Amino acid sequence: MKSLKLILLFIIVYQSHAQISDFNHIDFEKADNVALVCKGEGLTNLPELSYKLTAKLDTDVERFRAIYRWVCGNIANDYSLYLRNKHKRERFKDDSTKLKTWNDTFRKILFKKLLKDKRTICTGYAYLVKELAKLADIECKIVQGYGRVSTTDIENLDLPNHSWNAVKLDNKWYLCDPTWASGIPDPESNRFTFQYNDGFFLANPKLFAINHFPIEGQWWLIDKNIPSFKTFLASPIIYGKAYENLTLHNKPKQLHHTIEKHEKVIFQYELKKTVASDDIRLLIDNGFSNRKTKATSTSIDDKQLTLEHQFNNTGFYDVHLYIKDDLISTYTIKVKS
Repeated sequence: MKSLKLILLFIIVYQSHAQISDFNHIDFEKADNVALVCKGEGLTNLPELSYKLTAKLDTDVERFRAIYRWVCGNIANDYSLYLRNKHKRERFKDDSTKLKTWNDTFRKILFKKLLKDKRTICTGYAYLVKELAKLADIECKIVQGYGRVSTTDIENLDLPNHSWNAVKLDNKWYLCDPTWASGIPDPESNRFTFQYNDGFFLANPKLFAINHFPIEGQWWLIDKNIPSFKTFLASPIIYGKAYENLTLHNKPKQLHHTIEKHEKVIFQYELKKTVASDDIRLLIDNGFSNRKTKATSTSIDDKQLTLEHQFNNTGFYDVHLYIKDDLISTYTIKVKS
């Protein structure tokens, strides 16, 4: 029995580190080119589409990559559809019968919009990735849960608001978010700009956990320090560019901080690739003005980035981390006298 427990523990721990670096030996150029060649294909025949995307590729990870890249490059995010669903779900959240009726109705609206216009929201992205993968004999799941972006109203985040995927490759589960990887919706015009973000493909589960909270605990894919919902809501804001630049976000653990005058705040990250210290800046906004500045101290040891910044004036500050022109994360610092 003891040995069985050790084996199970090994499997859990082993899977908890599943991320794209497991496939450093794979060149995804061929898979990406296949997805590009199939650009503009319709959704009326999913088996045929799945075959076109996967038939000439050798490994499951390449086949899944082609599917994922195609979905991210051909399906637009419909922000008005998202708002409509959000409004109805909030309206009916205390009436389970009406909520179920709306969910059933919206499902039909969602898939009609997806098939006709190739526009959808996160549920449609996750569904399409899952179905195309299934047709290629790749095990893939839809993960339901909560997602946090800079505009999320965390004070009223009481209903699941996001969907993503878990995919099984070489007997290990991996996480990806095709919705956030696909591009940028404009809330005002409802125009969508395709802008692929590779960081959400087989992402590190520990980084993923900062702004993804699955309803089913098995989809954390981390073995310890699983956050509570309260901890999740208190986490820093991280942006899409964080996934392109970071492997891990280690410190600070929370969005809001209260410190004493002249106290230092420590920021610590693990980088995907080394950068020059001159490329690291903090944008500090006091509500009246903002300025980009170097941290009080910056240390880069291999790929571990550590910043310390001393706040010498009282006030309330929004602090944004930049790597070159990429906005990585945001925190708030209240400095007391």
